[in-house]
Amino acid sequence: MAAGLLTIVAAGWLWLNQPLPLRDGQPVDYAVEQGSSPRAIARGWVDAGVETDDWLLYQWFRWSGQSRQMRAGSYELSPGSSARDLLRMMVRGDERLATVRLIEGWTFSQWRMELARAEGLKPTTAGLSSADIMSLLGRPGLAAEGRFFPDTYAYAKGSTDLAVMRRALQAMDQRLTDAWSQRTPGVPLRSMDEALILASIVEKETGTDADRAMVAGVFSNRLRIGMRLQTDPTVIYGLGDRFDGNLRKVHLLTDTPYNTYTRAGLPPTPIAMPGKASLLAAVRPAPTRAMYFVARGDGTSVFSQTLAEHNQAVNRYQRQQARRTP
Repeated sequence: MAAGLLTIVAAGWLWLNQPLPLRDGQPVDYAVEQGSSPRAIARGWVDAGVETDDWLLYQWFRWSGQSRQMRAGSYELSPGSSARDLLRMMVRGDERLATVRLIEGWTFSQWRMELARAEGLKPTTAGLSSADIMSLLGRPGLAAEGRFFPDTYAYAKGSTDLAVMRRALQAMDQRLTDAWSQRTPGVPLRSMDEALILASIVEKETGTDADRAMVAGVFSNRLRIGMRLQTDPTVIYGLGDRFDGNLRKVHLLTDTPYNTYTRAGLPPTPIAMPGKASLLAAVRPAPTRAMYFVARGDGTSVFSQTLAEHNQAVNRYQRQQARRTP
């Protein structure tokens, strides 16, 4: 009898500590739902690909005294892991995290496409309009564009795209509030919303950190005197799906709420998701007399105080770009 008991104990000890066999030798993903019983969790792991007896797994959970400490979450069991490792992972809540990177300058439509492609992220907003999504996020009537902070977000498999959006929305709220608190006295912006709109334009006008404050300085100078911003990215945004990649003169002359060639002041909403550097540039523009700028073609810009200087710069750099174009 004693020998038989020792054999059972030894077999149990071996089972607890040896690697659990996994289907095809591959990692097994399993999402433990809130409120799941230990028996359901054991069965779920076996159904997911852990090739062992679910009754044994359930008995181990009970015998350990930690069955009520297992946390809901999305987990990945790697090859070589034992039953002890499996329980420890769920008790600690060591979830397997995936990441999605949302880029500065992307539009909300681009963000939605990236979230739809993200690994293990439930597309709960598929088919919803931007307005519907903002209502679900508690911001009814607020345009979605520009309201989400570009960053890399980690999440557990099985999380929803709406949950990631909520985190990005809250992050932008905080970043925008922080930037607004650092604004330069006399900046020609009446609200945080206007700062966000200008930051989105700065984000689209330059990818060079050294130029952001100068670009914001030019736009601030224009806003002060009521001069039109005349910035191509707003026109392109207003064209929407009609833009084919080639901005033509007729586009600059066609009025839309976003055409800053035909309308003075800022457009009605942001045109993209600005990053931290653009937010700070918008509220802390460079003290400059420049009223114009033109891209050199290498990511940087040339700034001019007068229209004559600007035209010279345009002619010079447009010719250079034409020579580089095959």
